[in-house]
Amino acid sequence: MTEQTPHRCGSVAVIGRPNVGKSTLTNALVGAKVSIVSNRPQTTRHRLLGIATYPEGQLVLVDTPGLHKVQKRAMNRVMNRAARGSLEGVDAGLLVIEAGRWDEEDSLAFNVLRDSGIPVVLVVNKVDRMKEKAALLPFLQQITEGREFASVHPISAQKRNGLEALVRDVLALVPESPPMFGEDEITDRSQRFLAGELVREQLMRQLGEELPYATTVEIERFTEDGNLLRIGAVIWVEREGQKAIVIGKGGTRLKDIGAKSRMQMERLFGAKVFLETWVRVREGWSDDEAALKAFGYE
Repeated sequence: MTEQTPHRCGSVAVIGRPNVGKSTLTNALVGAKVSIVSNRPQTTRHRLLGIATYPEGQLVLVDTPGLHKVQKRAMNRVMNRAARGSLEGVDAGLLVIEAGRWDEEDSLAFNVLRDSGIPVVLVVNKVDRMKEKAALLPFLQQITEGREFASVHPISAQKRNGLEALVRDVLALVPESPPMFGEDEITDRSQRFLAGELVREQLMRQLGEELPYATTVEIERFTEDGNLLRIGAVIWVEREGQKAIVIGKGGTRLKDIGAKSRMQMERLFGAKVFLETWVRVREGWSDDEAALKAFGYE
């Protein structure tokens, strides 16, 4: 870094409808897994910070739940509040959409960003999945007409294509400032929170079709014993029948969820993990604001 290129640092909200790849993009920019990923909508339920540090500057990324047009349950309302609240005090916004698709929820996300008055970068994700590559340019022309963007970036977050140019343009939108976080920091969330999210990721991946929104995870115990982390996780469901689905025949499914969660924790925390999991029932928790607050939903 030279005298001519001052260090830049600022916060950037990552906004979009559910399932467009916001968390995959956040993880790719940070260079580590701070946000859980599955191919189910509503995987991200919390607003969380991912810290992306580069020689030229630092981007504090606010990964958000997807914005929903229909808010049937308390869970949806809480998630929409988290997504909208993430725009307070940020310097720029990334509107993430899926290549070849723009619907009402994309328009809702655009309007929320536009009304906030911050510069908006359009991130067109999953371009690698477009069968007709020639359709990309007409699609971009169609969706940018009448909408103002600071820049437009077709990318593949999963394959990390197009990220360098995106980072360069986003850094140009944030103020000259020293970094907010240390070079080795990747998130503001605790290991305890991340442990719960990694268990929930496995639930979403293995039970998505069967239990789309009926599960959450509470970490009851998190202790350090030398280089060993002892973690106790309670998986909450809403009905007895759901408990049986999570446990699986002879407990096989719960064992598999636990084993895969533990491997992810060991990779992220760089320590040995002893993980215990239990399944308990609390009826109607996802439509109960008090229960959501108790489980750490903002």
